[in-house]
Amino acid sequence: MRSTHRESSVLRRTVQCVLTSGLLCGAFSVHAQSTGGTLRGDIHGAESAPAAVTATNTLTGFSRTVQSGTNGAYAIAGLPPGTYRVDVNAAGQTASRTVILQVGQTATLDLDVAAAPQAATGTETITVTATQLFETRTSEVGQNITTRQIEALPQNSRNFLAFADLVPGVQLVNSPNGSSSELRSGAQSANGVNVFIDGVGQKNYVLRGGVAAQTATRGNPFPQLAIAEYRVITSNYKAEFDQLSSAAVVAATRSGTNEFETEAFWDRTSEKWRAADPIEAKAGEKAPSTQEQYGVAFGGPIIRDVMHFFVTYEAKTFDSPQTVTYGRGFTTLPGFDQFVGPTSTPFDEDLVFGKIDWSIGDAHLLELSLKYRDESEISSVGGQTADPYGTSRDNSETRADLRYQFSGDRFVNDAHLTYEDAEFNPRPRTNAPGQILTTGNRNDLVLNLGGGRDYQDKAQKGWSIQDDLTFNAFDWAGRHTVKTGVKYKQIKMNAFEQQPYNPQFYYDINTSTTIPYLVEFGAALPGLADPNVESTNKQFGIYLQDDWEINEHWLANIGVRWDYEQTPAWENYRTPADVVAGINSQDPNGPAGQTYAQTLALGGINISDYISTGNNRSASTAGIQPRLGLSYDLFGDERHVIFAGAGRAYDRNVFDYLAIEQSKGTFPSYSFSIDAPGHPCAPGDTSCIPWNPAYFDRNNLAALVASNPSFGREVDLINNNLRTPYSDQFSLGMRNRVLLWNQAWNTSATVSYIESNNGIVFLLGNRRADGTFFTPGTTWGTQPWGLGVPGLGDLLIGKNGIETQSRMLLLQAEKPYSNESHWSATFAYTYTNAKENRTGAGSVDEHYIFDYPTVSDFGWHTSTGTPKHRLVASGIVDAPWGMTFSAKLTLSSPLEYEAVDCFNVDVPDNNHCYFHNFKPSGTLGYKQLDIALAKSWTTWSDLKVNLRADV
Repeated sequence: MRSTHRESSVLRRTVQCVLTSGLLCGAFSVHAQSTGGTLRGDIHGAESAPAAVTATNTLTGFSRTVQSGTNGAYAIAGLPPGTYRVDVNAAGQTASRTVILQVGQTATLDLDVAAAPQAATGTETITVTATQLFETRTSEVGQNITTRQIEALPQNSRNFLAFADLVPGVQLVNSPNGSSSELRSGAQSANGVNVFIDGVGQKNYVLRGGVAAQTATRGNPFPQLAIAEYRVITSNYKAEFDQLSSAAVVAATRSGTNEFETEAFWDRTSEKWRAADPIEAKAGEKAPSTQEQYGVAFGGPIIRDVMHFFVTYEAKTFDSPQTVTYGRGFTTLPGFDQFVGPTSTPFDEDLVFGKIDWSIGDAHLLELSLKYRDESEISSVGGQTADPYGTSRDNSETRADLRYQFSGDRFVNDAHLTYEDAEFNPRPRTNAPGQILTTGNRNDLVLNLGGGRDYQDKAQKGWSIQDDLTFNAFDWAGRHTVKTGVKYKQIKMNAFEQQPYNPQFYYDINTSTTIPYLVEFGAALPGLADPNVESTNKQFGIYLQDDWEINEHWLANIGVRWDYEQTPAWENYRTPADVVAGINSQDPNGPAGQTYAQTLALGGINISDYISTGNNRSASTAGIQPRLGLSYDLFGDERHVIFAGAGRAYDRNVFDYLAIEQSKGTFPSYSFSIDAPGHPCAPGDTSCIPWNPAYFDRNNLAALVASNPSFGREVDLINNNLRTPYSDQFSLGMRNRVLLWNQAWNTSATVSYIESNNGIVFLLGNRRADGTFFTPGTTWGTQPWGLGVPGLGDLLIGKNGIETQSRMLLLQAEKPYSNESHWSATFAYTYTNAKENRTGAGSVDEHYIFDYPTVSDFGWHTSTGTPKHRLVASGIVDAPWGMTFSAKLTLSSPLEYEAVDCFNVDVPDNNHCYFHNFKPSGTLGYKQLDIALAKSWTTWSDLKVNLRADV
């Protein structure tokens, strides 16, 4: 929310300094948002002749003029959010109002030209208070996050998405390893989210997480100084939104204004300003840690009322505390104690954003924006992983957006030409053999040392063009705002990985820490020119949306879109000849003449559905997505509105999953037992070798499999009829504008049901000779590992199968800030009854299920990633002496956890176990209270300094 008044003759500069968790906020306006706001209404007193309606941004001078219809109706679409002076001129009669329009908002403003406007006399200054407009008639389920909330509410990450959970149905999930939060809605994973910045999607095409460059990082997706405000839509969004099946975030960036402005911030804390964690408290010392965030922004006019600039830089420098401890109950190990204890992991991020806007006459707007992001960090340290075993990770992103908007009397055309380049490059911190200390079983970990496993190159790079046309028609039955658009995108994706990059040697600390008993290593298959999995994808989308105001009571939102994507790397892939030969060869465990394909058929797998010939796969054309909404204004005054919506939304398949067929097949991993003290080779075991220190050299390990490089190779096959994930969304609710304690409140109550389908899952394809999965008489723990494709290795099959169901009650109450009350408050309560048929919801491997032969055998369980009850409340109040107090409270009921139950069965022998959810006792499972107190001073030359402390 912008300031509601201006001093017309003052050239205001703002420099804001933040000390000790400080934050300062500037007065730059927002500008450019292809899904911008729409202002519409009726001109009373001008029904017989068209009226000229002009909306002018009070900070930038940006203006648009339209003519009303013969019935007095008008609509101005594509307005960047901000404060506008709306002037009407009809046959010499005038009217004027100043209003605040939010991002993505369709607001109603009726004007009466018969009423006398307020006028200034002489040289006296008139202070005009802007009216905040609110939208109640939309069928979308969502809410806006204002500029004041972003600027004033406490947080320590400077990630603008940290406030998204002020919207019911949304939660930010913090990763235990310190990486940034994932945005989720209901039981769906973060993969289904999309963030639109100035109307351009920021989708992550290669990796999970929904937002590009946000996978496994402590960084921010966008500089917070550059975000003006945003809207979160949890379901039933309109047809213009693409490539998502979960929540949509629609954000508008800031622009320079007609005043030169500068702001800066500095935010710092260290271990001296935080409490010790339980491990540090026990050790008597805290790990050294620092957290610094700083930045600066500049903006102003190049040509007043015509051209403006805005540029900002933000940086993060972290040393995050970690503690390395022994596993399996050990407190000391001679020769290794120097690797345990408090430590820290560094992180550095640079974020740059710049924009130039140019109003070329009354009908043309040109904008160019650029974003650059660069990160480096050390991760995967802590717990039983020592510093040398960590991962060095680089993460970078570059984006450019050239936007051209043309406005006519009854239409607005918005075009974007965009470019993006994002890379994710984790590497082992140490290039040396891995040293894994155990108690004799590879799963009984004591400590990880040496060189780590992770080596990846994942990237997306390409361009797109999109065009949106909004047309207003008043002379049909009712009033129509029709929007249609088309997008074409060509994006090159890369998925390269070698796991484990460093050979991993396992040691039994009870017998020897110099001679390993097991080695795992990877080696590239010979004859491969390029192990990279690359695909130049082509994406196409088209939509049509009609917001039909039938009368003063009824509003219908009717839309449909269709999306299509070609993935040549998957569609044109040919299953390797040796894999096909192995599948069609004699099953060594079956009767004579029975091929492995026949064994799989006995187990319910038609392997021909997974063998690709290079021409039996095609892109899905089923991406038709109807989106319907209806609202009824009880009294025609937008104070009490009943709304409902139903629709389908298609996401897309993560390329990293589609590339598994090739990436796992080019760098197979191998495992050999070693004749070591306490671990002698079994007679006839060809996979057990005598120890030789020369095996520390990976080339000597590769020589072990040179004669049979396919031995032990994992075979991954994906169903040829793979489809795109989607969700079906249904909602029914009511919005109200009411007076409570003599203050205006906006409230809503919504019942929502969302069902997601077609999530990809990888299952164990191995089968015994009779087609069974478990050994006779068992239903758990006896999977047919080792009974894979003859001459190769274990078979994993990928197919559609992951589903979720979310039934939610969403309650929201908001008291907006005003200059009269000097305070604001929000309350967001979510009740969720969510189910899923996957294991380990929210984990990296949520798409793998190896415990049962099919997804249906796993069954439906209560979602382990979604609390049943969740309340988020916030408040901001202007205190005396130029101080501002703000707070944010988050409470949620305990999450259910997934465990293996081997006791509640008829025969508790570990052969009939099953997954069983349990929930810890207690009412609250998560509670967090953040508070902030800020003090502002205005010094010489309108310099403003703000000191803020966050707890």
